[in-house]
Amino acid sequence: MKKCPNELWDAVSKDIIQTQGPLARPLTPIAPVELLISLANWVCLTQHESNYNTGAINHNTDGSTDYGIFQINSRWWCNNGLTPTSNACGIQCSELLTNDVSVAIKCAKRVVRDPNGIGAWVAWRRYCQNRDLSSYVAGCGL
Repeated sequence: MKKCPNELWDAVSKDIIQTQGPLARPLTPIAPVELLISLANWVCLTQHESNYNTGAINHNTDGSTDYGIFQINSRWWCNNGLTPTSNACGIQCSELLTNDVSVAIKCAKRVVRDPNGIGAWVAWRRYCQNRDLSSYVAGCGL
């Protein structure tokens, strides 16, 4: 059985991510769009984006950089001081690189409010979309 990633589970237990299903722990919904995204989708996404590494940094061919556990992009979502940016999350990219994932989760929730939703992440489309994701939360006690 796969062990639940500690950073995400800690965030979930603090009512940051909304889960689905009758056995899910009671959490406070933040916005309607988050109700549609299960914890399993987030865990799958973060495994394939960063392997749960909060300090992950990856450089893209367009000159932008992806940061943290969700691999949030500097061109659209955060400011790294190098890439021209929309900074839609209103944060410094360095804030996404700590073990406290609350800023990263807040920004990820901002990303999913855009029209692409969780599909904004290539790794989610490639590895998680339309798949049985139950194994991703099997060790989380849900």
